[in-house]
Amino acid sequence: MRRFNSLTEVRNELTAGTVTCRQLVEYYLDNIQKKSHLNAFLEVFADEALMQADAVDTKLAAGTAGKLAGMVVGLKDVLAYKDHSLQSSSHILDGFKSLYTGTAVQRLLDEDAIIIGRQNCDEFAMGASNETSYFGPARNEIDPDRVPGGSSGGSAVAVQADLCLASIGSDTGGSVRQPAAFCGIVGFKPTYSRISRYGLIAYASSFDQIGTLTRSVEDAALLLEVMAGADDFDSTASQHPVPAYSELLTPAPHYRIGYISDCLERPGLNPEIKEATERALDLLRSQGHVVEAVDFHHLDYIVPTYYILTTAEASSNLSRYDGVKFGYRAPDATDLESLYKKTRAQGFGPEVQKRILLGTFVLSADYYDAYYTKAQQVRRLIKEKTDELLRQYDFLVLPTTPTTAFRIGENEKDSLAIYLADIFTVQASLAGVPAISIPAGADSKGLPIGLQVLSGAFREEHLLAFAKSVTESLTLAIP
Repeated sequence: MRRFNSLTEVRNELTAGTVTCRQLVEYYLDNIQKKSHLNAFLEVFADEALMQADAVDTKLAAGTAGKLAGMVVGLKDVLAYKDHSLQSSSHILDGFKSLYTGTAVQRLLDEDAIIIGRQNCDEFAMGASNETSYFGPARNEIDPDRVPGGSSGGSAVAVQADLCLASIGSDTGGSVRQPAAFCGIVGFKPTYSRISRYGLIAYASSFDQIGTLTRSVEDAALLLEVMAGADDFDSTASQHPVPAYSELLTPAPHYRIGYISDCLERPGLNPEIKEATERALDLLRSQGHVVEAVDFHHLDYIVPTYYILTTAEASSNLSRYDGVKFGYRAPDATDLESLYKKTRAQGFGPEVQKRILLGTFVLSADYYDAYYTKAQQVRRLIKEKTDELLRQYDFLVLPTTPTTAFRIGENEKDSLAIYLADIFTVQASLAGVPAISIPAGADSKGLPIGLQVLSGAFREEHLLAFAKSVTESLTLAIP
């Protein structure tokens, strides 16, 4: 069976009768087994997926199938799916099974998506390489000695390596977009609150957003259309009406596009990524768009602001994992205090422990104003400046990452290098605006390069239409 790049391609063959959903699932299950060394999946729902496939085939024959019939989907190990294991790739949630299905996942099932398994990720979505997972790193298919990015690393590899058609991940500071760039696929983060977070394990609640990893912008649009919308279980979910994103992919003839000049002049930016970004900007100019450099003088403050705020929120959110009600419990505990201490010391990995400690520190009485309050003020400045630019321009274009995929273990002793991998993605997260990473060629080693586009809040239909157009143009332009 050939590789499918979109649900449209799948549906064409389903309609023609040349393939069935069962055959599709069998194909992906075979690929998962053949490429198990990539460590993309933590658990495969083989029998269940085959049963779902048979049910969807029956619906297709009866003409009653949903919008996602034929789409085989993987779930990042942070999304609740009733009666299925849910661990956030952490030892501390050993043995835990979800008691309910999250809103986004339920909406996928309601439209006949077939869920094939749960996917590896950085522990509690804390990382930019998938190396903090309790189950070991997922590996980039292009070079298995390199990382796939993170935290949705397994989800990105699964799409890259043709183990499923699409993956559902989460994006707190770039956790969908950065691995998409490293793996040469499409990673999309919608506006904060566009998709309900009910059923998403919390890392930093004012940043977390469910996102998608796909091989086409069209599939990203369709998945957003299905998952977005108000939710009685999540009071923070937006009440904005949900457009038919998949039917609004025709771009305007001309746009005003800004690019942050400081990004392209960063000393840590890979020269080949800079060249690829400039090539894309030149292509946009040649198509008649207005393309102008813009100033954004807060770039040096983006990463520190992000990490102060997210670690503070993580410190609060992860306090619930104590070994009392669920998950791992230290076997050598002697009293309640030792149960708490030993369970958390043994259950959390080093990176998660570090972020909890940092977050607890910045929330402490002596340092709250100096760090947390100050970071909130800087976040407001970043958001206001970003919103201002997105009122002047339809889109902001910048690299997704400063480097291409690095080797596993390369930055093991340099946390700062890992944190700086987020420098171009955290702006959209701090501002709460939608952003997408699309493939923009490869470097001299054949490693993928991503191009990132931001738009104003709740302007996803414009962002997706533009991204589709740019993706098609770059595909034709890149030899």
